[in-house]
Amino acid sequence: MEITEVRIKLMEDNSGSNERLQAFCSITFDDMFVIRDLKIIEGAKGFFVAMPSRKLTDRCHHCGTKNHLRSRFCNQCGARLDENRALRDADGRAKLHADIAHPINSACREKIQAAVLASYAEELERSKLPGYVCRYDDFDDDYDVVPAANPYETSAPAASAPQGPPLRRGPLRSHTQHARGGQPVFRGPHVAPRPEGRPATPADRDAEFGNGL
Repeated sequence: MEITEVRIKLMEDNSGSNERLQAFCSITFDDMFVIRDLKIIEGAKGFFVAMPSRKLTDRCHHCGTKNHLRSRFCNQCGARLDENRALRDADGRAKLHADIAHPINSACREKIQAAVLASYAEELERSKLPGYVCRYDDFDDDYDVVPAANPYETSAPAASAPQGPPLRRGPLRSHTQHARGGQPVFRGPHVAPRPEGRPATPADRDAEFGNGL
């Protein structure tokens, strides 16, 4: 397995709580597999690479909703949560994150860290040149996308399929009582369509009275 590409995104503003975070990066293995959101952090003993991670959660004792371990109150019901409920390591530090992807031995970790930090140093030099453009893209699509086949698509229409578009009678009305988020949902009138070609009868006209109001 070889690291074939490393892309670096330098932090433009790392003041405040992110002052130790120097850059994000993505690494590509064998031109086939990409891992994103690695972090380059400045520690007390120098720079190191942190693997992509997610926040650990647990369930509220009152309603069962998941909350981050640093949450003091439940996001769903507002119940107070124990602030010291996170597990702690041998040094007493709370375990708040879990790696999404990580090396399983020190040799692999050292190889990744060496490649990332070397690319970080090169990116710092490139950033000083005029016209510098970052190559890291949060939404880049560098893989082939094959559209899924439509399971309902057939080579020929069914024999019983209608030859023309369905009839619609009356204007569309917005049914706000069925809407979500205040947005109207447009539906047709609650009257069955009359077969095409049949003239209207007095009974049809009576049924249409008030249609579209």
